[in-house]
Order: sequence, then C-alpha cells, then structure tokens
Amino acid sequence: MTAALLLAGAVPRLLPSEPTDPAGLAGHTARYGPPPLVPGQRQRDALIAEVDRAGLTGRGGAGFPTARKLAAVAAGRAPVVVANGTEGEPASAKDRVLIACSPHLVLDGAVLAAEVTGARKAVIVVHRDVRAVLDEAMAERARARSDRVRLEVRAAAEGFVAGQASAVVQWVQRGVPAPTATPPRLAQRGLRGAPTLVQNVETLAHLALIARYGAAWFRSAGTPAEPGSMLVTVLGAVREPGVREVAIGTPVGQLLDLAGGASAPLQALLLGGYFGTWVDAAEASARPFSSAGLADLDAGPGAGLIAALPASACGLSETARLVRYLAGESAGQCGPCMFGLPAIAGQAERLAEGRGADLGLLHRWLGQVDGRGGCAHPDGAVRLVRSALRMFGPELPVPPGGGR
Repeated sequence: MTAALLLAGAVPRLLPSEPTDPAGLAGHTARYGPPPLVPGQRQRDALIAEVDRAGLTGRGGAGFPTARKLAAVAAGRAPVVVANGTEGEPASAKDRVLIACSPHLVLDGAVLAAEVTGARKAVIVVHRDVRAVLDEAMAERARARSDRVRLEVRAAAEGFVAGQASAVVQWVQRGVPAPTATPPRLAQRGLRGAPTLVQNVETLAHLALIARYGAAWFRSAGTPAEPGSMLVTVLGAVREPGVREVAIGTPVGQLLDLAGGASAPLQALLLGGYFGTWVDAAEASARPFSSAGLADLDAGPGAGLIAALPASACGLSETARLVRYLAGESAGQCGPCMFGLPAIAGQAERLAEGRGADLGLLHRWLGQVDGRGGCAHPDGAVRLVRSALRMFGPELPVPPGGGR
C-alpha cells in the first residue's frame, strides 16, 4: 500500500489491512510517506491549529482535546513529552496491538509532539510485552538518522493505576507509579519540574497522520462531533475477541459482529472497561459507539472497550470480582482507596452470594468514596458498582422479611 491509497473515510488507518509482522521503516514510509518537518515556530503553530481543526481528542480514556494540551505545554519552558503505552487496564489490548503492528507511527507521533511543543526529548513508556518491538524500531531509526529529537524507551510499571498520566510521570522519575489528582497540572510542572505532555500512544499515532494528511482527511471518518477512528478491544462472549479499528460512531452491534458475533445469548455489555458502565446488551446494540451516542446510558467508550456478558453469567458476581480486583490495585495513598474500596468489595460479594448485604450501607459508602480519593481510582470503582446496581437490580436477593 502507498500513501496515496489511504483513502478519505476508509479504515483501518493505524493498523495494517492484513495481519503482518511489524512494519519496518521502509514499509512504514512507503505506506504513509515521510513525516513533515516542523522546524520553526510558524510551522509548530500551524500544526497545532490543524490538530484543533481535526478535533483529535485523547484516546487513553479521558478524551481531552489534543490541541489544547499541545498548546499548553508549548507555552512552557524546556518541556518534555511522555508517550503513554502503559495500558494498565486488564481488559484492553489496543496499545500493545498498535505498537506491535505500527511502531514507527507511534514514534513519528512522539517526535512530532516533541517538535511542536519545543521539547528536546520524548520518553515512550510501553507495556513489557512490546518493548522489544519498539527497541528494534528505534534501532532502525537510529541507523537511518531519521529523528530530530532524542527518544528513550522505558518499560511500563505493572498495575491498574500505573497507566494514569501522573503515575506514568512518577514512574519515569522515581520508579514508583504513584498517581495524584492534586495541582499543579502536568502541563505546568511534571517530569523533573518541567512542563510535560503525557499523551496516549494511539493519540500520537493519529497526530502523525493529521500532520501528513490534514484535518479534513481525519474528519472524513467518525462523526462531526467526534471525528476520526479509534481502536476498540472487544472481549467476553464473542467468537473472535480482539482489537479492531473502527470509525467513531460505529453501532455497538456492528462492533460485536466484527468480533465474530456473540458466542452465546447476551444480557449485558460492560462499556469502557473496569471503570466503565454496565448496559443492557439489546438496548446498547443500535447505539453509536461514541460519547454522545452512549451518554443517555450514562456510559462512554472510555479507552475503547466492550466486554460481552452472556445471559448464563451472574452480573453481580462479575462486578464483585472486578471491584475486589480494583480494591487490590490501590496505590495506598488515601483512605477512600485503602479502606473504602475493600469495604465496598465486601458488600458487593455479599450481594452476589445472597448473604444479607446492606444496600443502604453500600450506597452510603459509594457516596462517601466518590470524589474524595487522591486520584481517579475510587471514582471509577464507584461508577462500576452504581451501574451494576442499576443493571442487575432485579437479580438482587430479597432478605427474609422483605428488608433491604
């Protein structure tokens, strides 16, 4: 495939059309063309403006406008770029698949982000499973002397919270993946006190394509409000679980079809991953997989995850399992995580097992934990439990005497 064959509106864009070995530098350049140069302030400003027109948002889950992050970091002094491929979410595989298939596209994006913000260095933090792929790609680029900024690859920390932006910065700086939600923002003071751009690796790959083909091309896929494509991991009760690249707004049912269809009758879907929302499978099927399309279900794509729960499974038991996992993944920095989540997990387990859980107490604990943690970890767990109580409410056992 040549660069000219990347047709407007067509997907995949980030991944090869057919499964192949990781594309070498020559094959990558043949498909996409060389990345543009942004040697001066005028070109940097122009690329940020093009990213703004494209409407690119972060693909790590938060969905923050990429152009705003680039501009904020570029306004600082001596910034640094961190490409986040940690992928601490156990249900997700999109970042590993992207790096395994298109490592040079990720590296192009990291280089461009550094040039646009005025950074001299970009650190790429990746899951250990694909570290060797990226090391080989880096060696190719070093032999070709193709990069204009210094690149460094680091193996990511393990654990769920390790993927949060602040935790990635702390991992690179101190070797401890400790997330925080306290000021200042990373764009103001991050890695070693410098303004820091932390961007998901998929976002950077999209940046590399926008720099080549422009905003209009990028917006030819997706919806007007949420343009572009995204990588989606589909797992659970489907025949062909895995990662697909789709236009944003593709119906949820079509995404299940791309995964080979349901392998059993479905009762619910978990959208967005472990911090996501349980929704009725039939109700969600026709909805666009986008923030706007799922909003009235109190759900969203998150980092691009759909888990299919078969009708034969117990949704409360599955939720209890996930919450117990999340309780064990606490960074140990605050009471809501250290004490609140284990208590909530215990009540969720009692609910699932019909052992006389106190629903009133559970709801009170959810309210006490929500918004009070040192990072977003307890909030995500609360969202999951609340959605389970809505979705699986009819399954709740009724205690003797019809109590709570």
